[in-house]
Amino acid sequence: MAESPARRPEASQPDSLRVLVAGASGMIGTELCRQLEESGHTVLRLVRGRPTSTSEFNWAPAARMIDFTLMDRADAVVNLSGASLSHLPWTPRYRKLILESRLQATHTLTDAMRMASAPPRVFISASAVGYYGDRPGERLTEQSPRGEGFLADVVDAWENAAQLAPEQTRVVTIRSGIVLGHGGAMGPLLPLARLGLAGPLGTGGQVWPWISLHDEAAAIRHLLTSGLAGPVNLVGPTPVTSYALLKQLAKTLHRPFGIPVPELMIELVLQEAGHDMLLSSQKLLPTRLVDDGFRFRHETVAQAIDWLLTR
Repeated sequence: MAESPARRPEASQPDSLRVLVAGASGMIGTELCRQLEESGHTVLRLVRGRPTSTSEFNWAPAARMIDFTLMDRADAVVNLSGASLSHLPWTPRYRKLILESRLQATHTLTDAMRMASAPPRVFISASAVGYYGDRPGERLTEQSPRGEGFLADVVDAWENAAQLAPEQTRVVTIRSGIVLGHGGAMGPLLPLARLGLAGPLGTGGQVWPWISLHDEAAAIRHLLTSGLAGPVNLVGPTPVTSYALLKQLAKTLHRPFGIPVPELMIELVLQEAGHDMLLSSQKLLPTRLVDDGFRFRHETVAQAIDWLLTR
């Protein structure tokens, strides 16, 4: 394990933070770390392998192992760790991993915070719009009640684990939608669209809560210094149907669109994951984020896809 860090030093700039990131090597973590460092913040990365720089520190969440004195060095902790939901299909063994990987990482971090002499001021822990379940026809905000299903159960347990942080630590649980980046839910969709094989999934009328990768990371940066606590929806301000999103993707790529995939086939091949990931409908709004003054760079899905494909 890496050498124990010293106590948290004074910030070199009034607005600079020392941010400890779990899941820094993932799609969202990579963009977040880039934006944080570009903004003058210091990033400390938790890694499962051997540290290769002075900014990396080893941890083993499955074994609940971490150097808890790291928490004395960090102003904030961002938890993006957990098994990918895009790994399909969800076998019983992988469903167990989806839940356990999230709880192990979150408990390891909150345990370490409670052991610290000076816990971080803020803990931002990943969550997901799966909390709301399949809710066609409803307008959903952070005040909406929990839905039903496997993902709703996972998210509920995940958010409860985050609330075990010390009382003096502000806890934010970020309920992210489909992040438009090179990976995640877009991982299997982009290649199909490039091949001209994109088309309606089921009826195509299900509403997909989306957000650009840039705005996902920018919203997390915003929440580091915000006064918000509790659940915050990280979704774009203009919900669209899956049909509109995939058609825009094909249009931007100058590829044909229209080969439908029947709902029955999706559920037969992908089972519960197919319904939860591709066929559920959630007209979700980023109410608390907008009310707190956050401004999206990509307000429409067309803007987000243009940005994604020209990076």
